Amino acid sequence: MNCFVTGASGFIGSNLVSELEARGHHVRALVRKGSDLRGLEGTACEKVYGDVTQKELLPDLIRGCDWCFHVAAVYHLWMKDYTPMYAANVDGTRNIIEAAAKAGCSRIVYTSTVGCIGLPKKTAGIAVPTDEDTPVTGAQMSNPYKKSKWQAEVIARDLASKGLPVVIVNPTAPIGPKDVKPTPTGQVIVDYLNGRMPAYLDTGLNWVHVRDVAIGHILAAEKGRIGERYILGNANGNWKMKEAFDLMEEITGVPGPKLRIPYSVALLAAHIDETISKFTGKPPKAPLGGVHMAKYTMFFSPAKAIKELGLPQTPPRQAIVDAIGWFRGHGYVEKLG
Repeated sequence: MNCFVTGASGFIGSNLVSELEARGHHVRALVRKGSDLRGLEGTACEKVYGDVTQKELLPDLIRGCDWCFHVAAVYHLWMKDYTPMYAANVDGTRNIIEAAAKAGCSRIVYTSTVGCIGLPKKTAGIAVPTDEDTPVTGAQMSNPYKKSKWQAEVIARDLASKGLPVVIVNPTAPIGPKDVKPTPTGQVIVDYLNGRMPAYLDTGLNWVHVRDVAIGHILAAEKGRIGERYILGNANGNWKMKEAFDLMEEITGVPGPKLRIPYSVALLAAHIDETISKFTGKPPKAPLGGVHMAKYTMFFSPAKAIKELGLPQTPPRQAIVDAIGWFRGHGYVEKLG
């Protein structure tokens, strides 16, 4: 297949390009001028330069492609001005999906987030993983990134209901190779490896290998039902942060954080940090958006994607091992454990 990939230089996007090429597909990668292309090293993709906000140019860029993967998104938990985030995440999603349909793509896979899926409720003190049918409350849209992605997903679902061949995927917390930026989850691992993680919040994530997420996108194009959404996660990856740090300590020998910060203390620190950022223009070390998300245990069930798509389930331990190995091998770690 000829495949069009937005966000191809990003974490999920670059892994998706590699997995598509490994299966014999041709990839046309949309990248912005000046993007860091290290994640695409070693690939043979055809690079085209542009932006998801350039509505009039997109149909010509996509023409000739069978599948379109819209992975691109502005992902920041703090910005001085969120206008560009909404332009890219919301307007850009409509632009890409409509352009891909106009160009004749038979499948359009939109990359959403589990931030658009209802959060777990606790039963006897234990968070029960939620699935694609769990409703979302307004309170869950706790930061502009989540709000913009939710608005974008609503657009994707609406266009699917009008007959456009859209399938939605909702990755959990991917980790692994090619996390060039790195992502917020990857940054946690980098900070840990560099001894900059003195304490932690009592939260939880669904950890998943980025390779499985990339393959899940391909499976969604092959087998996904139009208008449906699929959680791309790991059935055994619902771990509290303390569990993840204990495993990292076992793997690396680097001591993990022992101090758990109360949520109220973290929230106060984030307010102070963001107030300072308004004057300095520098991103806060502890953005409010991140602290708000950490209030919840973000456990999810990928059962639907496993059953309908055949989503692979690489052990989360291997995902952490691969992430650590990649960061260490690419100069992110200042002192080895």
